[in-house]
This record gives sequence, structure tokens and C-alpha cells, in this order.
Amino acid sequence: MKFAFRGLLSPVLTPYTNDGKFSIQLDVIPKYAKFLSSIGIDAVLVNGTSGEGMSMTVDERKAVTEAWATAVKETKQVLMVHVGGACLKDVQEMAAHAERLGCDSIMSLPELFNKPSTVEGLVNYLKYVGEAAPKTPLLYYHNPAYTGVRVSMPKFLAAAARDIPTFVGMKFTDNNLEEGTQCVVENGNLAIFLGCDHVLAGAFTLGFDSAIATTLNMLPSPSIKMLAAIKNNRSKEALEEQRKLSAAINVMTRNGGWVATMKAAMNLMTPIDVGPPRPPLTPLTSKEIQQLKQELTAMKLLH
Repeated sequence: MKFAFRGLLSPVLTPYTNDGKFSIQLDVIPKYAKFLSSIGIDAVLVNGTSGEGMSMTVDERKAVTEAWATAVKETKQVLMVHVGGACLKDVQEMAAHAERLGCDSIMSLPELFNKPSTVEGLVNYLKYVGEAAPKTPLLYYHNPAYTGVRVSMPKFLAAAARDIPTFVGMKFTDNNLEEGTQCVVENGNLAIFLGCDHVLAGAFTLGFDSAIATTLNMLPSPSIKMLAAIKNNRSKEALEEQRKLSAAINVMTRNGGWVATMKAAMNLMTPIDVGPPRPPLTPLTSKEIQQLKQELTAMKLLH
């Protein structure tokens, strides 16, 4: 099975109301899609870690997927849907739902309670997911810091590509670029997206051609310039852009967890209001948001 997209893909944030009820604001999604398209983002991942997919019910995740599926019909963006992080029956239900909507691909975490400890166990789990959406490209979401699943990714990719008809690649959310590069070199026909914003320049230099990076939502320019610079053998320029991006990330994440701080930055830096994170994530305080605003202004990232 083919999945042609390569390049930069934005893991979108889920907009919630800021009234203590944390209801999903589906009406924000069409504007969000158009905004991302206007800043050069041609592909999106829905209901991932940044999208707080694991904090939503199955019905909510389906509703968000439906809203994005409708929105991208106008913007022509590639739509990837994360379906993992739930019981297998629910994962299969969301996979089948994404296929019915005509989504371009699905992505899944491993089983999170009965964690697979071998390549074979992980492949067998992904087989179940793939069988629920037999016409849709399937990617694996490798995020060992969250999942604790640490089997050999090069060996897994080879086995999954051989044994799962719909398997097309993975999101590699790990700073282990030695293993990541081995995945790229040994499985060049697969789509391998880096998921770590801090090491994009290094990854692109080592052969990655694609990334799924949260900062593409509100600060896409450094990543776009980095990828272009490496393609044109301008490594010094790529390093400069990485340092700009990393400095901005350090400011953004100074006072909280990744998703909470990225949502606060999105609300300050763009016209799209995605509200607060859902519990159990902790939102920034008013004082912290004010500090973030001042520091982003000092960096000339707010106007």
C-alpha cells in the first residue's frame, strides 16, 4: 500500500471551551484548517498527543475527525488520524470510522496496558488495527517515553512492512537519532516522520525527509527553512534555524507541560483560540501566560 506524502505535518491541537466544561469547539476547526494552509502546512494529524486524543471519548474523537475530514475537503490538506490509546475494540472502531470518512492514513500507539515486549507482539497488535481499516495506510506511533514500549524499531519496521498489508511507516518520537537514522537507511521506502522539534536539523541532515512537529502550528518558519536548507546543502543555515526554534521552545515550555504550553503559545501567537488543555493536564496560570507573552514579544515572535 502507498502513502505518498512526505514533508512537514502539523499535529493539530483540539480546541476546548475555557469555561471549566472543556467542551470541544468544532466550529473552530474549519478556521484552523484554513489558517494552517495559509502558513504553508499541507498535512495534519488529528487526535494525537498534541491533540489530546487520549483525553477524549470515542464519540468525541469521531466528531473531531469528522470536522477535520470536512474541513480538508476545502483546503486539500492530507489528513492523518490517530486512533490509538484506547482499548483495542475502540481503536478498531475509530480506525474503521476514519476509513469510512476517506482519511488519507491512520496512526496508532501500541497497546498501553498489556504492553508488547517483542517485535512480534507489537506487529500482532498493529495487525488487529490494520484489519479494521483494510484500505487505509497505517502508521505506528513510536513514543517510548510515554508508552514504555522499547523494541527494536528497525526490526519492527521490517516485520510490519512484511506482515501487515496496510503498513506504510511510523512517527518516530524519540531523540535516539542513531536508531532513527537506521530506520531511515534500512527502510527508505517507508514514511518515517520525526516527532521531536528540538532535533529536526540533525535528523534532516541524517536523512529524515519528514516530521510531525507541534511547533508547526504556531511557528512553522524555522522548520520549513531547515528542511529546505538541508535539501540545498546549507547546513549552517539549518543549524541557525534550529537554534531559533529551540530557543522559542525553551521559552514556550518554561512554565508547564508540552501540550499546555503549546496551547498557550498558539492562543498568543495565532488568530486561532484552542482554549486550555483538558484535565488531568494543568493549564498555565494568568501570571505564567503574561510572562510567556512578554518573553515572546522580546523575541519578536508577537506583534
